[in-house]
Amino acid sequence: MTTLTRQDLNFGQVVADVLSEFLEVAVHLILYVREVYPVGIFQKRKKYNVPVQMSCHPELNQYIQDTLHCVKPLLEKLWIGRFLCLQNDVEKVVVVILDKEHRPVEKFVFEITQPPLLSISSDSLLSHVEQLLRAFILKISVCDAVLDHNPPGCTFTVLVHTREAATRNMEKIQVIKDFPWILADEQDVHMHDPRLIPLKTMTSDILKMQLYVEERAHKNS
Repeated sequence: MTTLTRQDLNFGQVVADVLSEFLEVAVHLILYVREVYPVGIFQKRKKYNVPVQMSCHPELNQYIQDTLHCVKPLLEKLWIGRFLCLQNDVEKVVVVILDKEHRPVEKFVFEITQPPLLSISSDSLLSHVEQLLRAFILKISVCDAVLDHNPPGCTFTVLVHTREAATRNMEKIQVIKDFPWILADEQDVHMHDPRLIPLKTMTSDILKMQLYVEERAHKNS
């Protein structure tokens, strides 16, 4: 029988914090690079020792922050689950860019899995993971070189792929009041015969993560 210590639980919260912050930075940068919103609402900041563009629009920032705050408990379980041999509650976090007809034109897919169970030194490991996350940010910042232009008037949404049991729990428990999760419409999810563009993969003692883009053919049709 595996027993979790308070240190394990606390470290799980730290891992979830680090990953949530990374996803928040990544969402902002995707919206900037893919020109979903005007460049004027973004400001240059420094994250992971590299310059990034972050929105300064209060409502947009709150939506992104609330969304990822609701995902954080699932990310904590990702860490704890590796000790207890549990399945991932969260499998993918997906930033979907939609055209005016609300059809997906691009999906930035963050596929997250549990790493092998290894003995680790938490301080040095977190520093190493932040270096790996910086590589993801750098890849996102230049991804427009391998992607076609999006049509004007795009919007976005964030989807979370979970196991069915986790979905039921998310529906029952609202981490943030009046911010419920709902099942995604098929229209927001389905993309016919997309082009797959791998961007970055990382494997560390904390987590394994892969980032790729699914791009719709003939975006402007």
